[in-house]
Amino acid sequence: MPASVFTDHTPESAPAASRPAMAAVTAKQGYLPTGVALLATSPELLNGFLKMSALFESTTLDQLSREVVIMTMATRNDCHLCVAMHTAKLTALDADGALVAALRGESPLPLPDERLEAVRRFTVAAIESSGAVDDGTLQSFLDHGYTSRNALEVVLGIGAYTMSNLANRMTAAPVDPQLARFA
Repeated sequence: MPASVFTDHTPESAPAASRPAMAAVTAKQGYLPTGVALLATSPELLNGFLKMSALFESTTLDQLSREVVIMTMATRNDCHLCVAMHTAKLTALDADGALVAALRGESPLPLPDERLEAVRRFTVAAIESSGAVDDGTLQSFLDHGYTSRNALEVVLGIGAYTMSNLANRMTAAPVDPQLARFA
């Protein structure tokens, strides 16, 4: 299906149910990201993703661990937009450059931080096993200071960012100029 079937909506052209989310994202970001404008075609997907990502941000996983989950998903799903967006977020968090390079696939794994590598490995295992993570992988995750609650929070992140990654790829969402240096 050609990406041209998806409309790059403005607040005026978007379905009414997408407009509040578009306004909220614009207020937060200072601009309307094209990915959001494209997802606005489906208010259910746009609102569902924004709610799920907000829930993921409210989990007990620390911010860097959440970003590891997101970047693991983005690179595995080849979502160039999410890679750029979350590289920008990691940069704003003053994340170690070696960590960012490894998450982007620009340097070899494992991640330079053992604890963050544990969450990356756990995320991959959860995806590859469709959630049937073996006891050793789960125990390794727990041995690095994570909890059973965190394990389920990783599942939430996988779900939220699967939606985003697949939708961004389907719509061929471009990297906005504000993120171009992180692409």
